[in-house]
Amino acid sequence: MNPTASKPTKSSYDAIVIGGGHNGLVCAAYLGRAGKKVLVVEKRPVVGGAAVSEEVVPGFTFSVFSYVVSLFRPHIIRELDLPRHGMQILPMETTYNPVPDDRGLVRWGDAARTRREIERFSPNDASIYPEFGLAMSRLSRFTKNIIDTTAPEPASLHPKELIKLLKLAKQFKDFDGDMRYLNLKLMTMSAVDFLEEWFESEPLLPAMAGSGIIGTFMGVRSPGTAYVLLHHYMGEIDGAYRAWGFAKGGTGQISLACARAAQSFGVEIVTDVGVSSIDIANGRARGIVLDNGDQVSAKTVISSLDPNRTFLKLIPEGQLDSDFTASIRRYKNRGSSGKVNLALDRLPTFAGGREGDHHLRGDVTYAPTIDYIEKAYDEAKYGQFSRNPFLNIVIPSLNDPSVAPPGKHVLSAFVQYAPYNIREGAENWPQQRDAFGEAVIDTIEEFCPDIRDCLIDKQVISPWDIERMIGLTEGNIFQGELSLEQLAFLRPVAGWSRYQTPIDQLWMCGSGTHPGGGVMGAPGELSAKTMLSKKAV
Repeated sequence: MNPTASKPTKSSYDAIVIGGGHNGLVCAAYLGRAGKKVLVVEKRPVVGGAAVSEEVVPGFTFSVFSYVVSLFRPHIIRELDLPRHGMQILPMETTYNPVPDDRGLVRWGDAARTRREIERFSPNDASIYPEFGLAMSRLSRFTKNIIDTTAPEPASLHPKELIKLLKLAKQFKDFDGDMRYLNLKLMTMSAVDFLEEWFESEPLLPAMAGSGIIGTFMGVRSPGTAYVLLHHYMGEIDGAYRAWGFAKGGTGQISLACARAAQSFGVEIVTDVGVSSIDIANGRARGIVLDNGDQVSAKTVISSLDPNRTFLKLIPEGQLDSDFTASIRRYKNRGSSGKVNLALDRLPTFAGGREGDHHLRGDVTYAPTIDYIEKAYDEAKYGQFSRNPFLNIVIPSLNDPSVAPPGKHVLSAFVQYAPYNIREGAENWPQQRDAFGEAVIDTIEEFCPDIRDCLIDKQVISPWDIERMIGLTEGNIFQGELSLEQLAFLRPVAGWSRYQTPIDQLWMCGSGTHPGGGVMGAPGELSAKTMLSKKAV
């Protein structure tokens, strides 16, 4: 993808999108498809935000931050014709959970094979596992109706809002009694408490509960993490629910496909161009001011940045109501995740004695016990990165050889917990980074004893690095936690969940808006369609 220019070619546009992350690009593409004259301004030399692929080590392409695909909305793929622009998803085939002194647990695409695996640890869990999957799929379909539409507004008496709430109530009513209770439990319980109503065995329980803490500063026993589990359970690829995959060429190829789609509709994209402020006059956004002092005007300005950066960094002081500003300051970011990317000379040997590599072609979750994950959280609560962290690992080169030289591999480790606010202060993360990376590799060594012999080079990323590199406040990968008080009509602030802001003609389209984080594209799509329906652009 070649940007159209290193600086804007016009002085005025119908819409300017600040930030070239995947949501900003999706928003721009929909506006461009509607015939609007759109500019996307990206500060980095590459588009994609957290969904980028970069050759950090010569010959090795890392999905630097986001690393798997699941939540990207299928109708966006169809409407923007993203496969024509290079988007290709390779299904993940397995989930493997290493267990000390054991072969570990593999959940395969084959249901019968998975049942036999789980039976080794609990015949009861093996028999109930398909029933659990069916229940979660039904709940996912209900939640899909929420994430694919604008958030409901329960305080409104407008007829359209009342009809929308009634439709949701009817869908909820259509559940039988057990499913209604199950849905309510998901909204309030911890991941562990919820799962323990179904299952009894380790390593199955911690392996599943881990999805409830991804990107949150909560433990697996913290109330509210059951919803995060569901959020990650809503994967859908080619019509198959609960499906996850790799983007061929790395996650950045999703962003590039969105960018190419936008350009095909006439959208102009510029990179290496920073925005210092939003130009506001008489309570109305009228353009942007670039880092070099140039001004570019627009009928509508749209920020794909997180709420903190948008409202507290780009808007001149005094333009926002003090109550609104206070609400934004209370919005929880609390970055808690790190990333370690490894370039490997060969595939490491996994302990457990399994033959071949087929069980490694999905993700590898290291969480041998519930207590193990909770102890990792205990360290983070007191301002330390976890010395024995929860790890979610993928080796994308097994499915996509294009990301590494022949015979060599890329290993990507997502790490919980790595708190942004470490005890020594976030600004001291550079002094802690090497020790953090070593702790992660030490943990990998517990189930890959020869990992250091395979290691060519590594990239260690703390939340502080995420904030510095791509501008996510406190390094939060979801642009704000997915806690219950920050979801749906409360995201980012009560009364402002419909992408509009208190500044006239300033809109939002990033993951800090409904329906939240993950590489899904929905915030960008819904923001664009809302603007077009209101003729705001």
